[in-house]
Amino acid sequence: MPKALLLENIHPFASENLRQHGFEVVTTKGAMDEDELIAALDGVDLLGVRSKTNVTEKVLAARPNLTAVGCFSIGTNQVDLKYAGKRGIAVFNAPYSNTRSVVELVISDIISLMRRLPAHSHHVRGGVWDKSAAGSHEVRGKTLGIIGYGNIGSQVSVLAEALGMHVVFYDIEEKLALGNAERAETLDDLLEKSDAVTLHVDGRKSNTNFFGEDQFEHMKQGSVFINLSRGFVADLDALKSHMDSGHIAGAAVDVFPVEPKKSGDAFSTPLSEEDNVILTPHIGGSTLEAQEAIGHFVSHKLLDYWSNGVTSLSVNLPTLNMNPCQGAVRIAHLHDNLPGVLANVNHVLGAENINITAQALATEDELGYVVTDVSSRPSAEALEKLKNLQGTIRVRVL
Repeated sequence: MPKALLLENIHPFASENLRQHGFEVVTTKGAMDEDELIAALDGVDLLGVRSKTNVTEKVLAARPNLTAVGCFSIGTNQVDLKYAGKRGIAVFNAPYSNTRSVVELVISDIISLMRRLPAHSHHVRGGVWDKSAAGSHEVRGKTLGIIGYGNIGSQVSVLAEALGMHVVFYDIEEKLALGNAERAETLDDLLEKSDAVTLHVDGRKSNTNFFGEDQFEHMKQGSVFINLSRGFVADLDALKSHMDSGHIAGAAVDVFPVEPKKSGDAFSTPLSEEDNVILTPHIGGSTLEAQEAIGHFVSHKLLDYWSNGVTSLSVNLPTLNMNPCQGAVRIAHLHDNLPGVLANVNHVLGAENINITAQALATEDELGYVVTDVSSRPSAEALEKLKNLQGTIRVRVL
């Protein structure tokens, strides 16, 4: 019986789906460090993680028989994607499943900060009745600056416009503006004109400390700041300094540079001392609807790869879609992208008079992936020859 390990309280649909397809499934609520994960992966074929468990080169090297990793999240920076590809371990994620949940939280944060709801709530809880409109604003007519105009940023743009906001965005790639949104030529230009700034950049290492002292300095007086992207992209000490000075009027932070591995662990941040601040524990995509959608999407991707060799939406292997097997068995051959591999595969099969009923090849960067349906199962000797072909990374018979 194949085995799957699902960490970090992944939605029950995923484990149910895998069990229905013959997997033994082990689940945990918390994350694991490297040594814990290596031990837990003994005999495991499929691994599922969220954002707290790091699947490093050390982990992957220690468990080369792992077939695939499912990131039940938008991001994949918690996995060493390049090394996983070199070991023939496919990685999948859910790039769109929790978009709406994150977008709704961004919009609610913008409204709450501009109305100073966190500050008013804090005062009432402290026994102070401060019924004042000072510093409180409608979002209608205000300018929202969106940094990163991908799946989430562009949808924030649409909803913000529906609320009557003017939207400007900045992205290092060319992006189509939705509605009446305008592209800012420079980041500083966006910061200087925006009443609210929200970050939606990805988890690449080059984005570490992307938004620091210089960027906060360029923000408009009395503006608010929102970060629901990655904890390491914003300098929270610089943010606190600008809030203490009165330059930044409010902030909402859902992601932090260092976060606990499991719910219930102690956590502290200097921002908790601020008045008009919303601090949430990395829950941007944590709605029941989003988590169920992610559990559904990623578990199906893992199963499709396990059973059919389909790599559609894999983030580290060449993309190959295949219909159900049209022969007796299907052979998935992942290899270095070298000339002649396909011919060599076919030569090995032809030497046994095995008829090929369907075949597809995809290459991407350093990797090649060929899936072959054959009329009869190759002998153990033929399979060994396939594994020993120059450039072979992994061979699976499905």
